[in-house]
Amino acid sequence: MGEVSTVGIDLAKSVFQVHGADTSGVVVFRKKLRRDQVLTFFSTLPRCVVAMEACASAHYWAREIALAGHETRLIPPAYVKPFVKRQKNDMADAEAICEAAQRPTMRFVQGKSAQAQASAVVFRTRDLLVRQRTQLINALRGHLTEFGYVVRQGVGHVGQLVAIVRDPTSDVPAEARPVLAIIAGSLEALQAQIALLDREIAQRAEDDAVAKRLMTIPGVGPVIATALVALAPAASTFRRGRDFAAWLGLVPRQHSSGGKERLGRTTKMGERSLRRLLILGASSATKVAARDPDKAGAWLAGMLSRKPRMLITVALANKMARIVWALMAHGGSYRAPATA
Repeated sequence: MGEVSTVGIDLAKSVFQVHGADTSGVVVFRKKLRRDQVLTFFSTLPRCVVAMEACASAHYWAREIALAGHETRLIPPAYVKPFVKRQKNDMADAEAICEAAQRPTMRFVQGKSAQAQASAVVFRTRDLLVRQRTQLINALRGHLTEFGYVVRQGVGHVGQLVAIVRDPTSDVPAEARPVLAIIAGSLEALQAQIALLDREIAQRAEDDAVAKRLMTIPGVGPVIATALVALAPAASTFRRGRDFAAWLGLVPRQHSSGGKERLGRTTKMGERSLRRLLILGASSATKVAARDPDKAGAWLAGMLSRKPRMLITVALANKMARIVWALMAHGGSYRAPATA
């Protein structure tokens, strides 16, 4: 039995399982640790590789364990699962993490600093508030439909729903009016909070040089630009723009065999918030191009003339992702291709 070289740790809230192995994969130790024992234990170990799944609190523990002098690696949970031999338990998970970390072709997740995670909070919070706003709008719309009031869909028409509830001459029953007023008040409060976050994001985009360069790309606004700066890994993580687009899940899923390529729908892997934002930005660009073909580039106009718009939207999001990588990796601003 040699000296420990790789440690797999199965993260938890209170009780952590660790599995240590030497360079040949022979087990050196298996231990259960309480939360307050984790850092003390790793401070006594000689320098080694400490691997864990990229899950909740993983970036925090990676930073703390790295301060003890170890090399920390984060592995996507999907890449650990094949190494679980039979039964699913904490000890088997820690062993599987240790084995996966020793594979020479294993892919790892780039660790995030506390500042990077803090920058992402504004986007997570905005997404939460937008989902809650959508729930309230649907609830208010559904209740008013039962009383014969139908309003067009979209956030821009929410004011009509609120006006109906607060109009004393409307036919809304007196028993329902105070309850619907609570929904309307909550909706207005959420609108104000979302507007506050939008102003914060716009200010961050104005203050960040990289975000300002990204906003030169058609379809990329302050929200998308600052989200890319906060949530995307360093451009050096990827060899080329196609790899970045694949990380975002904007490439077709392969199910090829026997030398025959079979491509399906997009993989939807990677950072889903960025993927959704890029698709929304691409959707806005394709809508403008469909209304005014003169504003569209030759590639987009040609694609819209022969392909469904939703398919073109995803393809444009893929193209935008590759342009984003190029600007983040090599600097500069976006320049539209010259037309013949």
